[in-house]
Order: sequence, then C-alpha cells, then structure tokens
Amino acid sequence: MGGGLDDDTRLVQDAILRLVHSTIQPRSAEFDATGHFPRENLTLLAEQGFMAMTAPVAYGGAGLSYLAQSVVVEALAFGCPATAVIYEVHNSLHTEAVWRFGTDAQKKAWIPKLAAGEVIGAFALTEAEAGSNAADLSSMARPEAGGYRLTGRKMFISSAGEAERYLVFARLPNTAGRDGITAFMVDRDAPGVSFGKPLEKMGLHASKTAEMILDDVFVADGDRLGSEGLGYEIALTLLDGGRIGIAAQACGMLAAALMRSRRYAMERKQFGQPISRFEGVQFKLADMATDLYAARLMTYEAARRRDEPDIRTRAAMAKVFASEAVVRHALAAIQVHGGYGYIKDYGVERILRDAKVTEIYEGTSEVMRLVIASGLLHGTDEALWEV
Repeated sequence: MGGGLDDDTRLVQDAILRLVHSTIQPRSAEFDATGHFPRENLTLLAEQGFMAMTAPVAYGGAGLSYLAQSVVVEALAFGCPATAVIYEVHNSLHTEAVWRFGTDAQKKAWIPKLAAGEVIGAFALTEAEAGSNAADLSSMARPEAGGYRLTGRKMFISSAGEAERYLVFARLPNTAGRDGITAFMVDRDAPGVSFGKPLEKMGLHASKTAEMILDDVFVADGDRLGSEGLGYEIALTLLDGGRIGIAAQACGMLAAALMRSRRYAMERKQFGQPISRFEGVQFKLADMATDLYAARLMTYEAARRRDEPDIRTRAAMAKVFASEAVVRHALAAIQVHGGYGYIKDYGVERILRDAKVTEIYEGTSEVMRLVIASGLLHGTDEALWEV
C-alpha cells in the first residue's frame, strides 16, 4: 500500500527502511527506556544523505521532493518515533526555514552544516500563554546597534538543550498580534540562553522537550531570518509542511501497530486456533489497514502539493485524520494483544504513548478542524470539488 510512489521516491523508501530495520529500530526500545537522545541516529542519517533532503543542491542539500522526505519520516516513525520527530523538526521546521527564507549568505553558511548533521536545528515558537494562538506571543526583540536583544520564554521545545541552533520567534517593541513578529537564529551556547529541566512526558522519551529561556540574548542582524515582521508568515508556512510531517509520523506508527497486531494474531492461539480466525480480530485488522491506506494517500498527496496555495487545508486534513487514526488503532492493537498488549515487552503500549502527541503538537486536532473549516468557508463552491 505505497500510495502510488514514483520510482525515485520508492528508492528512497527502500533505502531508509533498510536502515531502520538494520540499525535504528533495534536500539529504539533501549533509547525509550533510558531517555537517551538518539544523536547517533541523526549522525547516521546525515552520513547516508537523509538530512536537508528538500534543500537545493547548490547549497548542500539533496534537492529531493517533499514526498521523499515524508516517506523517510514515516519509516523512522515505524522504527523509532522519537528519532522521527527530531528529524522532522530539524528538516521541516528549521532547515526548510533557511532555504525558503534565508539570504544567499545564510544558505551558504548554514545549510551544509545542517545537511552534515554537524548542527541539529530546533523550532521555538510556542509559549506557555500562547500555545495555539501563536500571534499572542510575548517574547521581545529589542533593536540595538548591530542586532537585537531577545528576552522571553519558549515552552515545549523539541530537542531543547540538545540542538545546536534554534529558530526563535519574538516580537518587536510596540507591536501587537501578528504584526512585528520576527524570526531569528539563536545558537544554543549564546550568552543568556538556558533551558529548563527536560519534561517528563507520556511518550517520545528519547526526544528531549523543555523550556527555552532567553535572557537578554544578543542576536546579530545577520542572524535575523527574513525581514522584520515576517515571522508570523514564516511560522505558518513552515507549519504547513510540519503538519505533513506529523501525518507521516502517524502513518509510520499506524503501520507498526498493524504489523505487530497481524503477527501476534497469527501466532497467538486460543480455543485451539489462531486468534486471527476470529471475526472480532479480523475486523480490527481490516479497519487498521483501511485507515492506514487512507492516511497514506492523504499524507502523500499533501506532500506532493506542498507548494500549492491550498496546502494549509490539505495539510490540516492529513494531520487530523492520520493522528486520530493512529491513536484509535494503537488502542485496538493493545486490545488484539490482550493482557500482553498492556506490558512493555510487546511494544504496542509504547505506540499509544508515542502516538497521542500527534493529536496535539504543531496544531491540535481542534485547531486543525478550524483551519479546515476556514479554508472551506473562505473558498469558492468550485473549490469544493477538489476536496
């Protein structure tokens, strides 16, 4: 059920699946149990050309399609969801920001290091009092000679303290709403940058999440990304792609739930026969497979149309469908496994723990429905034929 991948993308998928099965998946459970940040996985992905996949070749990227990157995210989520989210943020929300909005000098200076895995990138938009309402952020960027002074606190930052560079959004003085929000590149080791204690999360234990604290941090003019006041639009554009990445993560975890459930159902015997013979189990497997197929089609189609005007609606649709499907079927996978599904040895309880956040980060399911409704209500009747 490949979703009609072209030959080039299929080659990428085959390559990443080999890497996932041989190296990344076998150590995933250990990393989850110990909370180990999978730096070695990121290094391996860089060595094999999977970083900066959509960045132009002229600047050190691979120059591949967004669909190719999406199947990499999906495969990583199948084997190690924590690695998948770190990879997705690095590529979709950080590296993509540079090649879409950076100057020629910024692209030449930053993309090669991001592609080589020398620098891991993160994305710092969310604040404690401005979660879904990004236009209400309060972090300040005060202009001074040669640059800006950033002050504020960012919450729920993936790879906090581990990533070397952060795309930070802050507003200029005397501005409100989306006006004045500006994007900056901030180094982890810059004076005034610190991080809170890693948050103890339900899942994705190998992906560090923490608060980022900015205390009068100097950022040079050359580290501002885009023009002043363009930050809000930069964030929304990047989140369109990021939501496709979250949908791909959900597809990968749903594929893992289906494969583990199918294998268990064929091996586990009750009443003298494999439980796969029972209609109740068969229906659960059938529903998993059907929703996986639909989620992949939506995700791959959104990835193919990444740069089209209506991508915001399509990305939201893919994310809300895929994320809710994986949570629903992670529960079903536990049910198929019975009591064994509730213990860690069989791996399906972890799928549920890791999957739940796909309904929350980069836009909750409720916000996704608002985005979809807005696209419908502000579009034309003719556009509905494209839904």
